[in-house]
Amino acid sequence: MTTAQEQRTTEELKQLAEQAGRDLEDASALEILQWAVDTFGKRFCVTSSMEDAVVAHLASRVLKGVDVVFLDTGYHFPETIGTRDAVEAVMDVNVITLTPKQTVAEQDAQYGPKLHDRDPDLCCALRKVQPLEEGLKGYQAWATGLRRDESPTRANTPVVDWDEKRQKVKISPIARWTQDDVDAYVTEHGVLTNPLLMDGYASVGCAPCTRRVLEGEDARAGRWAGRAKTECGLHG
Repeated sequence: MTTAQEQRTTEELKQLAEQAGRDLEDASALEILQWAVDTFGKRFCVTSSMEDAVVAHLASRVLKGVDVVFLDTGYHFPETIGTRDAVEAVMDVNVITLTPKQTVAEQDAQYGPKLHDRDPDLCCALRKVQPLEEGLKGYQAWATGLRRDESPTRANTPVVDWDEKRQKVKISPIARWTQDDVDAYVTEHGVLTNPLLMDGYASVGCAPCTRRVLEGEDARAGRWAGRAKTECGLHG
């Protein structure tokens, strides 16, 4: 960790993010990640929902042993936990599992059972947003797997952005990729993917709030189906 990295002010980080968002718009995913590693070193991490390990794999090509942060909400499909364990076993990454302050049983005791059905925003805040904010405190920049083609709410995702809420640089190296690009990368490099993607799920979240998608639906349609909610709060 360099002194320069340590001493950057919030305003300097914001300017870095905004400049890189312009400069790297047409850069490849590897070039974007190389910039992130060169700029932030070990104060950069990748977050992964373990839907697939594409961004983690890309980042590991630039920085061996890169930190990959995973949120274990207590509500994941067994296949998702299995994907995390497989990524940890076979890839050159350092998987860091974050957990909420309360277990599911403790949350049920305080808020009542199945909070995700009655107030999904609060459930996501407790089991995703708060743990991530705690887990990212030691980093200046984090990478996500957001893509513009996933849903209308993600159509304008910058490749590098300023995360105002967390006061960090947010990097989306595959923002310009399509599902075909992801599939081609997975095939070429043998990247681990969640088995649920082969079982009708296009986006994998917590089990109670995720269903298979129907023909013609966008990739996020299976998340919180029947509700106006489209995001968990991690991305805005």
